[in-house]
Amino acid sequence: MESTTAQAHGTRSAWAALWALCLGFFMILVDSTIVSVAIPTMMVSLHASINEVLWVTSAYLLAYAVPLLITGRLGDRFGPKALYQTGLVIFTASSAWCGLSGSIGMLVTARVFQGLGASMMTPQTMTVVTRTFPANRRGTAMGMWGAVAGVATLVGPILGGVLIDSLGWQWIFFINVPVGIVGLGLAMKLVPHLEIHSHRFDVTGVALSAVGMFLLVFGIQEGETYHWGTIAGPISVWSLIIAGAVVLAAFVLWQAKNAAEPLVPLPLFKDRNFSLANIGIAAVGFTITALSFPLMLYAQKVLGLSPVRSALLMVPMAIITGGLAKPVGNLVDRTHPRYLGGFGLACMITSLVWLWQIMAPGRAIWQLELPIALIGVANAFMWSPISATATRNLPMHAAGAGSGVYNTTRQVGAVLGSAGIAVVMQSRLAAAFGASAAAGSSYDASGALPAFVQPGFARAMGESLLLPAAILLIGLVAVLFFARPEQTMAPHRLRAGRHAQPVAAAETATAAEDS
Repeated sequence: MESTTAQAHGTRSAWAALWALCLGFFMILVDSTIVSVAIPTMMVSLHASINEVLWVTSAYLLAYAVPLLITGRLGDRFGPKALYQTGLVIFTASSAWCGLSGSIGMLVTARVFQGLGASMMTPQTMTVVTRTFPANRRGTAMGMWGAVAGVATLVGPILGGVLIDSLGWQWIFFINVPVGIVGLGLAMKLVPHLEIHSHRFDVTGVALSAVGMFLLVFGIQEGETYHWGTIAGPISVWSLIIAGAVVLAAFVLWQAKNAAEPLVPLPLFKDRNFSLANIGIAAVGFTITALSFPLMLYAQKVLGLSPVRSALLMVPMAIITGGLAKPVGNLVDRTHPRYLGGFGLACMITSLVWLWQIMAPGRAIWQLELPIALIGVANAFMWSPISATATRNLPMHAAGAGSGVYNTTRQVGAVLGSAGIAVVMQSRLAAAFGASAAAGSSYDASGALPAFVQPGFARAMGESLLLPAAILLIGLVAVLFFARPEQTMAPHRLRAGRHAQPVAAAETATAAEDS
């Protein structure tokens, strides 16, 4: 009886900690997509082009993604609770800085610091789940974590629209300040202090990953601006992209050569499901970030909806995702992940192709809501199975590194999604209206486009959605090759040291100690 009571108490404490962490996790993911609905307003207020405003998102995602490889390890070294709280303070303070920015340059700079804070917080949520929940409850907990991720990326545009219409675009950042303060208080009270592990840090790996990602993303996003030619002197768009790819290849080689503690423990990828889940989540991150930009621009520039009305298009999606979160989470522990994840990815691809077909001037709102509602179903079935499958066999000593790799993969996908959709949107606008339109200078960004321009603009935005649909098809193929968790590589083969133990075994031991 005492053992059962102690275990129940431990589970309740784990859930309380997860809820506290999910508040901050929700907030930082909202900030990944909240800018999309504010693009037209920011273009007018800050006298910026479409591409310049898209850097507000890309800078945040880039600063978010690159440090994730090391912040998971920092959580192991200094404790997930301490690192989460430090990141939350940085994120909250830089949110206030974003709202006070008076130029596009200052705003992009503030978003870099905001991304750094977010990168300190995110890996700690998965680490706490991995280290505090027993193995037989981890799927349900990951279902909750995945549902928060899905709902947050959908709520961003809705919340942004309401704040922009009522208070101004600055409040999409100011709103984080009180939420961050509450989240800090909850984390201090509810998140446990977990055992720390000593780590050495791969400074060379950090430098290579940061430089490689920056060169790649800058080259991709700015390609259309410079007509895929020369930027300055001997530097061209393609030279930056190639250099970024070469540096990232050098990063991978260094990780294989580093015999100490690499940022990315490559043996983790010997686990079939971990490797496939990383491909799947990269495609999901790419898609979720990319789809909102053309959709919000179409709603405001072609249908003439206000920011809040265009954002409200997403309400059915958010409601369906939230409503399905618990049932899908319960299925994760007893259903083959390929069926759940594959169904979700197939629904998302279908919805994007559907939107491409119907995005035109004068389209009835209810016609748009049908594919948008299907995105809600897709989100409920994508996040949880992929997240749970990726982490199920991680050994305890690799919890921080594994969650860091997984979250980095998702964020790298998001960064490339932001950069990629910027290129495609500018390309399609240039094809329809000429280069000046692609730069955002040939139409009034403060309101709907003239009627004669709307068909071409709507067609360009619809065609842009085919890019995330194509990327998601790669993710679908990966997820369809998931094996049942017990059929993947045994955790002991991933051990980096003789004292490491699988997560499941460690949690059983922890539960026994607690009882």
